[in-house]
Amino acid sequence: MWRSLFLAIGIFCCTLGVECMLIESAVVINREGARHQFAPPDWAPWILMSVGAVVMLYSFTIPRRVKD
Repeated sequence: MWRSLFLAIGIFCCTLGVECMLIESAVVINREGARHQFAPPDWAPWILMSVGAVVMLYSFTIPRRVKD
């Protein structure tokens, strides 16, 4: 269970990093109709992808640690 949780978190972070790399800004509209513009900083895609990769690599070592 822990392995799948950490793998999902890593995949989510990598996907979010790729999406931040492809967009310049995004507009979020809430239920009341208010608009909020989000522009990711230049460092965000690289940090998200690297953290996601490290978490995915960590998830593959969890079963070995639990057995020992």
